[in-house]
Amino acid sequence: MRLQKIFIQIIALVLGIVSQSLAFADEYPNKPVKVIVPFAIGGGADIVARLVFQKLSARLGQPFVIDNRGSAGGIMGTDAVAKSAPDGYTLVFGQTGPIAINPTLFPKVPYDPEKDFSPIIQLASYPYIIGANLQIPVKNLAEFIQLVKDHPNQYSFSTAGKGSSAQLAAELFMKATQTKMIHAPYKGAGPALTDAIAGVVSITFGDAGSSIPMVQSNRIRALAVTSKNRSKLIPDVPTVAESGYPGFEAVAWHSVLAPAKTPPAIIQLLNKELQEVLKDPEVKDRLQSYGLEIIGGSPKEFADYIRTEIIKWKKIIQESQIKLD
Repeated sequence: MRLQKIFIQIIALVLGIVSQSLAFADEYPNKPVKVIVPFAIGGGADIVARLVFQKLSARLGQPFVIDNRGSAGGIMGTDAVAKSAPDGYTLVFGQTGPIAINPTLFPKVPYDPEKDFSPIIQLASYPYIIGANLQIPVKNLAEFIQLVKDHPNQYSFSTAGKGSSAQLAAELFMKATQTKMIHAPYKGAGPALTDAIAGVVSITFGDAGSSIPMVQSNRIRALAVTSKNRSKLIPDVPTVAESGYPGFEAVAWHSVLAPAKTPPAIIQLLNKELQEVLKDPEVKDRLQSYGLEIIGGSPKEFADYIRTEIIKWKKIIQESQIKLD
């Protein structure tokens, strides 16, 4: 009889929590929501965030206010959300670096990417374009790989910076192809691409948004893309995987997360509405014009993906002995 009473109390407690969560979701949002973008105004993350949350604001009838906090590789802005109240009114525009890379790359990161956040949705991903300057005497990836194998550590590659997701993509590439090149880190994707075009470096691992226009204008030769599928903007350029390295993939991504313990009903509501935003014709066209692949999916699917990304890049960082000065 006593066990039965305890069981009834537990059921009542669970039902009470669920009903409270649903009631909270029914009222949400009833005031502006802050979205911290942990990067500078005008960058790729900022542009995508403003596009997506402008549409979400229209759907939910409340402003989703972008708050740019670009410093420390995105760590400070991401940490601010980790330490915010779990009420759905502070979100983070999550990126590959702060979520999947920095916790291994930096000796002390003040948040746990899995324990301190409630994943909402992976919005989109983008590949890196392996772009060679036009002076390199190769026509395709196989020729370039053979050239580098014949002359190890004589060819250089540029990226947006030391420890960047672009560098990790390059390290993964060198491991897969058993090649050795010299890393030339720059302060941003723009300068890295400019010097590849000028012939200062041999190739660049450039993000799709900045590299594809240079490929289309024949200022740089695209040898491959690092995603599973070819880019719709440069469909003649093969993937690394189909060029003889099955399973190769190295992409960066945009996402949305909330603080841990945010009510599940709010997480589900935001996921549902953001899925609809991704179906909006204007959003689809603009994201694809930036070289992005729309992902979507459930909070659980995104949580599982974060876990695999952390494991993947931790292994590369450790094996490549990447350390920030």
